[in-house]
Amino acid sequence: MKPTEVWLASWEAARPKLACPVDLNTYFTEEAIAGKALAVLDIGPCDLPSGWVLVRDPLCYLASREEQPYFLQAAPGRYPTELCVIKPDDSGDCARYAAARGRFSEAEAVRFEEALIGHEELDGLEAGEYYGFNVDAGLACICDQTLHQAFCDFADRWYAVHPDGNLYDDYFAALFAESFAARPEFQRQGGDWLNWVIPGTDYHLPMFQSGFGDGAYPVYWGYDQDGAICQLVVQFIDIALAYGEEEEE
Repeated sequence: MKPTEVWLASWEAARPKLACPVDLNTYFTEEAIAGKALAVLDIGPCDLPSGWVLVRDPLCYLASREEQPYFLQAAPGRYPTELCVIKPDDSGDCARYAAARGRFSEAEAVRFEEALIGHEELDGLEAGEYYGFNVDAGLACICDQTLHQAFCDFADRWYAVHPDGNLYDDYFAALFAESFAARPEFQRQGGDWLNWVIPGTDYHLPMFQSGFGDGAYPVYWGYDQDGAICQLVVQFIDIALAYGEEEEE
């Protein structure tokens, strides 16, 4: 559903408040933030054949055909998927994925602005607030609209054969475990990311753990100096906010 002219006018007025308060470039360029050592993990391609993108929890929300993409379009193509990893340290915590990024060009992003569907209520929005998307199964994915429909087709077929089945326990768990076995760095034993090819297609749909788990997380378009969309970043952890006090202590 296209946004109305009235909504687009309110969006234009609200855009300064939709800016990300953090320079997300640093998540993928700095060696450490707030005393936490970082790494960048390339988890393989993500296919965007239409360029209309949605970010969702693949287990709880992606199988609904009613889910809508963001109202702005990325350039169609196949792009690398990168994770900003907070490395494990002496605290005993596991590796955490602070952000996931789809990079659509080599251009540097000079600003990041929240990706919206086009029907959000923008009146009363305050700087630093966000709408985001919900995670209820500890996972997220960057998904093209074409892949979304292919995923729904797959889920319909799978549940037709397994009416009492659990899509994670009975299907995806083994694939995540295989991902860990093949590339264990920055994954827990059960697997924390998967570059899945949707059966019956050549489409890659990467899935990855969502920072601290369930919650609501913002998604940002990255714009280059010419105003073109060059990235999409899912922010799971505000690293300085989450760990800055620990550094001071």
